[in-house]
Amino acid sequence: MGNCWPKPVDNLPSSKKFSSPPPVIKKHTAAPASNTKRAVVAQPSGDGGDQSEKEELVLPASGKIITPNLKMFTLAELKSATRNFRPDTVLGEGGFGTVFKGWVDNKTFAPSKVGVGIPVAVKKSNPDSEQGLKEWQAEVKFLGKFSHPNLVKLIGYCWEEKEFLLVYEHMQKGSLESHLFRKEGAEALSWDTRLKIAIGAAKGLAFLHTTEKQVIYRDFKASNILLDADYNAKLSDFGLAKMGPVNGDSHVTTRVVGTYGYAAPEYMATGHLYVRSDVYGFGVVLLEILTGRRVLDLKRPNGETNLVEWAKPMLPDKKKLRKIMDPRLEGQYPSKAAYQIAEIILQCLEPDPKTRPSMEEILECLEQCNAIKMKPRDKNATRAHDQRSGNHRNQNNYGHRSPLHVKKTGSGNVIGNQGRHAAINRSY
Repeated sequence: MGNCWPKPVDNLPSSKKFSSPPPVIKKHTAAPASNTKRAVVAQPSGDGGDQSEKEELVLPASGKIITPNLKMFTLAELKSATRNFRPDTVLGEGGFGTVFKGWVDNKTFAPSKVGVGIPVAVKKSNPDSEQGLKEWQAEVKFLGKFSHPNLVKLIGYCWEEKEFLLVYEHMQKGSLESHLFRKEGAEALSWDTRLKIAIGAAKGLAFLHTTEKQVIYRDFKASNILLDADYNAKLSDFGLAKMGPVNGDSHVTTRVVGTYGYAAPEYMATGHLYVRSDVYGFGVVLLEILTGRRVLDLKRPNGETNLVEWAKPMLPDKKKLRKIMDPRLEGQYPSKAAYQIAEIILQCLEPDPKTRPSMEEILECLEQCNAIKMKPRDKNATRAHDQRSGNHRNQNNYGHRSPLHVKKTGSGNVIGNQGRHAAINRSY
């Protein structure tokens, strides 16, 4: 795809040759240990690992966490902010618990009346959930430490009466998943907006991968990409995040958790988690953005239920690619950019993580694609698409019903459920 990828090399570890494999990125060294007194707790990644996988987290018995930029809320304050966690304030639910919309003062963060101050998202854990506690710890650890325009901002937390709560900035447009799949009759995302979202998410993931001690996000999916009022993308839900390999290791070994369909094949097969295991999930989401289809959809015809298996053979073919593009785009996209993104997807979905590009390389290519505009031949193809659609409607009194209007199963199924249960919204 032009000058997007580095020059090919010959000494590949695999017997299969790739035309342009990405180079191995330089390993980052771990930060030196501090003198702060710490309590050893289970690794906050939800993996249930053994003693060798445990890490230190500042967790004093007082219920405070040493994080300089976070506000410690009381349970009474959050009850007031959410009107006692009223059902009509629910934004979503997930494995951790329920997310409520609340209102606080924009300076003091004291609870305020509805419509006064700023809206916030309050995630309330299930009191008896050990998994919820681990994810709460991971969220505080990672989001309390990092600040980036493409990561959801964690404002504060509450640890009181066996209740574990987190308070985030409110994202007005909800999740990418809701715009691609759930909102019946909603305005479709334009090509430019889709690319903007993909670039924003890539920036967030690239940031995590290039911190002093690399962070593996481990649960990259459309429902975890939240959008603000201007469709700026921010990564949310760090409950499964894990520190990357250290001391020259290529991977960390852990129990397999995550979301079926997005998890990288090497991780599912062996429990070996690489930084570029995240890249596989990014490629899956890019494919969803391109096609408007869920990664797993049991309502689709046989052979089409698994998006990656169905679409991957068609990505290298420009004519076939045009047929699998999201029909709600109505042909309004530059074909050259779409083909280049298809090539990025193929690179992301390579079975060997060592041959996948880094998120920095992917980000650079996406920004190049974003600079490509529609050409006259693209507009002609759009007119031909419209004419074909019109002829089809004239031949069918019932009109053309897009497969996107078929009720679908969710892609939020945890590995092991095999895509048989309804989606769980783990946003925030």
